[in-house]
Amino acid sequence: MATIKDIAEKAGVSISTVSRVLNYDETLSVPDTLRKKIFEIAEDLNYKKEKTKRTKASMLKVCILRGYSDLIEIEDTYYLSLRVLIEKKLREKNIEYIIKDKKDIDFSLKSFDGILALGIFSNNEINLLKSIHNNIVFIDMSLDEYDFDSVVVDMKKSVKDVFSYLTSLNHKNIGFIGGKDILENEECVDLREKFFIDFSKKYNIYNENFIKTGDFTPSSGYKLTKEILLEKQHPTALFVANDSMAIGTYRAISEAGLSIPKDISIVGFNDIPTSQYLFPPLTTVRIYINLTADTAIELLIERIKSNRKISKKIVLPTELIIRDSCRKI
Repeated sequence: MATIKDIAEKAGVSISTVSRVLNYDETLSVPDTLRKKIFEIAEDLNYKKEKTKRTKASMLKVCILRGYSDLIEIEDTYYLSLRVLIEKKLREKNIEYIIKDKKDIDFSLKSFDGILALGIFSNNEINLLKSIHNNIVFIDMSLDEYDFDSVVVDMKKSVKDVFSYLTSLNHKNIGFIGGKDILENEECVDLREKFFIDFSKKYNIYNENFIKTGDFTPSSGYKLTKEILLEKQHPTALFVANDSMAIGTYRAISEAGLSIPKDISIVGFNDIPTSQYLFPPLTTVRIYINLTADTAIELLIERIKSNRKISKKIVLPTELIIRDSCRKI
């Protein structure tokens, strides 16, 4: 496991700077390029390289199509981690690749053998991609499996694991902090929120005042947590839709004079590298990004080489990583 010192040495900055960047300290004035570099190094040092044989030149050319902006990649480093890992694995297979943003969707994409579409895309963007290329794998977005290949995680089981864990610790007042993606006036439903509501009603602990949504950033996590803490009765546990938002949640709870997990237990989602550096270390749902990257690349190669027309949807498991941010009441 990499330490903050390791990251600082490789980035050529102080340990204090790394710590403040990883904890999204808004008072720290550093360029976004440096922030991105630090997050990439943190991910790189935590990457465990598998023993794989380098293949001969495949002569394949792939486009990694990002469904998000540079800012989102810095704010929600799950996507940065996954993108960096996909690049490494493509290089290991000697597959040529280029990174493009979704604003660049046009018929020039026909020149690629296949497309790895990472993130969230609007219906218009999806329909345009469908008219351009047959070999597309969507990563982290569940689509009509009759039209596209996709690799997603089992969100329902993931949320169920969180509920089972928190209720086993005797929590009954459980809140949710999440976000919504708005694309061309289309509101994308976050399955974490959907299943949270389903399970909270099933467990008969649903409280709409304990559910807050904004965007998937630390600042939004901070703002939404402050709103929940203004309620006459606040939750004893919070399920936060991603670890980046949870960083903001930590700050809001600390400013309110409360502590984690004594006053409020926290469970995050994604298990980004920063999670282990929080105090206390964050309990979170781990997405196996190594497996996600492998599966998406293998799926795309197989589709290209076999000229397969019938699409596949692969659902991957997650794991609840228990650290120190939850306690039994």
